[in-house]
Amino acid sequence: MNERVLIISGVHIDLTEAIKDAVRKKTEKLFNHEERIIRIRIELESTSHNKTNQNHFTAKGHIEIEGKPLVASSTTNDLYISIYRMVLKLDRKLRQRSRLQKVKRKSLHRVDIPSEFPKSELM
Repeated sequence: MNERVLIISGVHIDLTEAIKDAVRKKTEKLFNHEERIIRIRIELESTSHNKTNQNHFTAKGHIEIEGKPLVASSTTNDLYISIYRMVLKLDRKLRQRSRLQKVKRKSLHRVDIPSEFPKSELM
């Protein structure tokens, strides 16, 4: 099994141990669903609006996997809800990718072999 690499970074936000633990717990299920994940990068960003005096938190997730990487983000007023929704989106994308690979693997492709077989005589 691959080594689980999780990179957590913060933009305009201090990453506390509680935030890091929340991200680790939520992303653990992504690693359990798919063994071929190379690494997961999580970027947490805080933006403040002067008019409303509210902070908006954005959680962006990047899953590096064989083929096209999966990317999802979520923005809310609560950091933990943003993390939760972002992980749900990534999980949905992983499940969709898995279903498509199963369908592709199970579909039968007709193969035409342009050759003639010799006639055999039965004795």
